[in-house]
Amino acid sequence: PRYLRTLENCIRVGNPVLLENVEESLDPALEPVLSKQVYKSSGRLLIRLGDTDVDYNQDFNFYVTSKLANPHYPPEICVKVTIVNFTVTPK
Repeated sequence: PRYLRTLENCIRVGNPVLLENVEESLDPALEPVLSKQVYKSSGRLLIRLGDTDVDYNQDFNFYVTSKLANPHYPPEICVKVTIVNFTVTPK
């Protein structure tokens, strides 16, 4: 998908990425990013996205938002990320 190319470029240059309107399941291709599976090779920090090794810039940040009122993510996702509930409730 196109967003993976955008993600790859942002990881390389250290730009933040905002993935919006996510449902309760995430693309398995995001696994290395969520787990921060970074490794060193020849003095370079790399992360493997699909079949490509991408230079990893430590300034990179990944944000995910959902419009779901009360999303339930599987435990294997919850242990890899920080979930913040920004739900606004009227008084």
